Amino acid sequence: MNREDFSIEGSMDLNEALQAPARRDALGRLGRYAAAGLILPPGLAALPALAAEAEDDTYDQDSVVKAATDFFGETTEGLAKVIEKAFKDQGRPNAYIKGQEAGAAITVGLRYGEGELIMKRGGGGKVYWAGPSVGFDLGANASKVFTLVYKLPKAADIYRRFPGVDGSLYYIGGAGINYQRADGVTLAPIRLGVGLRAGASVGYIHYRREKTINPF
Repeated sequence: MNREDFSIEGSMDLNEALQAPARRDALGRLGRYAAAGLILPPGLAALPALAAEAEDDTYDQDSVVKAATDFFGETTEGLAKVIEKAFKDQGRPNAYIKGQEAGAAITVGLRYGEGELIMKRGGGGKVYWAGPSVGFDLGANASKVFTLVYKLPKAADIYRRFPGVDGSLYYIGGAGINYQRADGVTLAPIRLGVGLRAGASVGYIHYRREKTINPF
């Protein structure tokens, strides 16, 4: 019994000894290929693919500027700057809303609008919105609105209340932008032209599937 055990162990050691040079050669070739950039470890090899996939899910800045310019029918230095600021603050959006709205305020204000949600990966749908605002706010407007949408998992997640981010209003060269945020999703409505309501109002916008006169 002991002799058999010994002979088995001896044969295994002999085989390993014979295979050792071949293994060293294989490892050497693997190292040379990796150094030449011909292969990558599985985790690292997946990184470029993940980055490409993330970019496929979002819009680049040039595409957004072009889409906004086509939508508004004009381009201004202010429009380019507010889009640049949005990309600097929030990164690349994965959707946007093209719409129009009307609103008015004397301290307490209301805003109504409707538009079309378009997602980079496809999909979207009709969107209606309304909401109140309370604060130092005075004026009236009727305008087109181009809203950048960030980190929206699916189209249905747009239908909810989005509180305004206090103090986020940015206005330059005839274009204005502010932020609304809820559960990691950020909306950045962009408005152009005369009639932009000034102020630092605090409120929310409720996005719905159907039109309603109820702002709440």
